[in-house]
Amino acid sequence: MIRRATIADAESIQRLINQFAEEERLLPRSLSEIYDNLRDFSVFQGAGGQISGVCALHICWEGLAEIRSLAVTTDGRKKGVGGQLIAACLEEAKELGIKQVFLLTYIPRYFERIGFRVVDKATLPHKIWTDCVRCVKFPDCNETAMLLDL
Repeated sequence: MIRRATIADAESIQRLINQFAEEERLLPRSLSEIYDNLRDFSVFQGAGGQISGVCALHICWEGLAEIRSLAVTTDGRKKGVGGQLIAACLEEAKELGIKQVFLLTYIPRYFERIGFRVVDKATLPHKIWTDCVRCVKFPDCNETAMLLDL
């Protein structure tokens, strides 16, 4: 079941994201950042009540949002959890009137199957000068920027 994140989910969200960050597959997030952006997050909660996936839709600018912090537990992989979370974020983006959704990823093939296309990071100046400039990997980021027109 996919639902909006609650305060009670914050530590679980951080743990899952930071597991991926340890593998350098996502950027680490502090608990403060999770709380600051909690309304961006959706979680996939399994039958046992455990969170097996998280994803955030972050509004960047008029008509532009970012999908970020997609993380799925080992048990949730290959079961459609990630795809369902992305679909939920894209549906929310449409409801909000968002025209384009972008993301930065190390696995562009996965997102190409959903319809995202590779773009030059320079086409995303708001992202680069608000978030990327504060990243430890800036300016030598090796993530691929992708965009989807809704």
